[in-house]
Amino acid sequence: MICIEGLDRSGKTTQSHLLVKNLKNKGFEAVYTTEPSNGEIGRFIRRYVLRRRRRIPAHIEALLFAADRVDHVEREIKTMLNEGKIVVSDRYIYSSLAYQGAAGLDIEWIREVNKMVPEPDLAIYLEVPIEVIMERLKRKGRKSVMESPEIQKKVREVYMKLVREGKLIMVDGNRPIIEVSRDIQKIVIDRLKRLGN
Repeated sequence: MICIEGLDRSGKTTQSHLLVKNLKNKGFEAVYTTEPSNGEIGRFIRRYVLRRRRRIPAHIEALLFAADRVDHVEREIKTMLNEGKIVVSDRYIYSSLAYQGAAGLDIEWIREVNKMVPEPDLAIYLEVPIEVIMERLKRKGRKSVMESPEIQKKVREVYMKLVREGKLIMVDGNRPIIEVSRDIQKIVIDRLKRLGN
């Protein structure tokens, strides 16, 4: 399982879809998935958590995202992995560590409530400067509750800490889409070779 992480509008979705397409072109069975998931809890999060004017308490946020993640793994991811597919997830556990960690929650507690889900085999972080992110968010129009510059800066700090700890591999996402995609593909193919795929 591979996850692509990053700030809002960093290009995660585009790169996740491109990675799946590139892996399929190389003969791998790859599937795209995303968090919040398309399950009931994920839909609840999109509707009642992300679209609010003000954030709900961070510990409630973290528990909802963890519940959605467990549901997502049980309902979809496990089956796909058991079928030998490469799952590419647009966000995963590191989003919880970054977003709820940035809100002041203890990182170890967030890890604890996510203990029931498997660690990804590979996690990539797309690094895009905050100013670029804010410009993209401005163009997008309607914002989620997480998209203020203050929140994004704090979230980036947690992501960078995870990069330094070796949990995430950083890729410069502030370049043409095709260049970013090429780098991600190389990292993934190298890892698959090491895992013996």
